[in-house]
Amino acid sequence: MSTPEEEFYSEERWENWLDRLRDEEIDPEEEDSARLLLNLQDDVAIAVAKILTAYDDGDIDQETALEELADIREVVLAEPEIENEDTLILVDGVQTSLVCVFFSAEQYLAEGVATDGSIDEYVEAAAASEADEDLDRALGLAAAAGTRIIDGDELDISVTEEFEYGLVTEWVNGLDSLQTALADPEVIDEEE
Repeated sequence: MSTPEEEFYSEERWENWLDRLRDEEIDPEEEDSARLLLNLQDDVAIAVAKILTAYDDGDIDQETALEELADIREVVLAEPEIENEDTLILVDGVQTSLVCVFFSAEQYLAEGVATDGSIDEYVEAAAASEADEDLDRALGLAAAAGTRIIDGDELDISVTEEFEYGLVTEWVNGLDSLQTALADPEVIDEEE
């Protein structure tokens, strides 16, 4: 088992994305803006997927994987310095989606795959917990669904169609990015 020669994600990379967002008029209704936000989210999910793959392949140990995740989480979930309030809200939405990606990866590394239900069952239970205002439980259940995705089960994003928009729908959006990243962990060019 060896230590990776380069980090999986850097603060500089995150800041490059934020610089792009600061420099552009972001309108989530416009295709280019929506793609930029999704690419930002997917880029982080790819880094998480690469850590998980390195761990599963035996290239890094559990402690290293958890440390790498913690480093990325610290960078990505920090309060960004963005003056435009609308852009800041959109970045906050991306960060919210990624919270569950980090928790899922950490849970997978620390405890393995959740086995008490299917992805849909976990997501539906998370939505019910959110409706009951038990957000910690909702996040834990959504993260359990994420461990199943990491293990190879498939998320059908339509499971959220009947949910009221909220944290669980944001978290599931992040899990969808993680699923895509695990299937095709290609680096997204910051210039796209």
